[in-house]
Amino acid sequence: MAEFTLVAVDGVARSGTLRLTHGTVETPCFMPVGTGATVKGLTPSDLHASGAQIVLANDYHLWLRPGLRVLEAAGGLHRFMGWDGPILTDSGGFQIFSLEGRRTIDDDGVTFRSHLDGSEHRFTPESVLDFSRRIGVDIAMVLDVCTKLPATREQLERAVVLTTQWAKRSAERSNDGATAAFAIVQGGLDRGLRERSARELVELDFPGYAIGGLSVGETRDELYDTARFTAELLPPGKPRYLMGVGTVTDLIAAVDAGIDLFDCVYPTRCGRTGRAMTRDGHFNIFNARYADDFAPVDPTCECRVCGQFGRAYLAHLFRSQEMLGPRLLSEHNVAMLNQLMRDARAAIRTGNWNVLAQSLLGRTKQSV
Repeated sequence: MAEFTLVAVDGVARSGTLRLTHGTVETPCFMPVGTGATVKGLTPSDLHASGAQIVLANDYHLWLRPGLRVLEAAGGLHRFMGWDGPILTDSGGFQIFSLEGRRTIDDDGVTFRSHLDGSEHRFTPESVLDFSRRIGVDIAMVLDVCTKLPATREQLERAVVLTTQWAKRSAERSNDGATAAFAIVQGGLDRGLRERSARELVELDFPGYAIGGLSVGETRDELYDTARFTAELLPPGKPRYLMGVGTVTDLIAAVDAGIDLFDCVYPTRCGRTGRAMTRDGHFNIFNARYADDFAPVDPTCECRVCGQFGRAYLAHLFRSQEMLGPRLLSEHNVAMLNQLMRDARAAIRTGNWNVLAQSLLGRTKQSV
């Protein structure tokens, strides 16, 4: 189960501990995304070295490949992928948004046509939660309806209605045991619908709540305003999770809004394409200026990549199409965000969050 303890609050920013079956997570915390049982390019030891505490996987993708039979035969997802820390699985609700042309929604659930071979797969709140529990994850997100923005009020209201109905059915499944179920607040940018969704889900008394339906077409200001508004509607004694954010500015804004957990493919996607993340901003390792630049990717970073390799070496690896380049840059990007969250925890616990946040926001506006 999920046992959350709030350790410190500085303004609205919070730091706590989230005790799960496979370990305790210190919050605020960034979760690298391992959609199909792998954080792309990184081994479990790489993830530990980067400071990762918990990783995210996806029920839709795992359901299709390798499938429940293989995962159960392996002894569960942890043993299958060789990761001994906590795992959170998204329910497939995001695929309702991203695979809009390959799914059909009704009151009972959603039918997907596989993006791999066109086969049909039926997802219901019960089947998704059972799948997550049978593969032994620590946190299972309940099935929800994620709607792309902009959307009409009717579309958003329908998503809220179904999300609540499905959450009620999920809550009726026993929440005892190794896997905790978290509900997801929907409502788009409509504050009235956000209030309704949060109220209805909080009444179901889940052990944690996520803020969903963002990073799907709105502006960054709209994202930050809606995330802050929604966070204030959630119980202070339970973990809050903002789905799909992963830049330095995103994380600062989210922590400042009182949110505890975050995930995004962004750092590893950047790593695979030569985009280096630093506390001062981003830069493209293919730029000619880095061919003979022997400084670390980020001089303030304490990761093992920055401690051992320079920008020129990474630039050489990418230009030579060596697979080590994307691996090293992905590890650095994940480690940099984990260090950022470590510093955020320390600042909140010492009453210095605002100083750190303003310093970081000032730096990210600078050109690298």
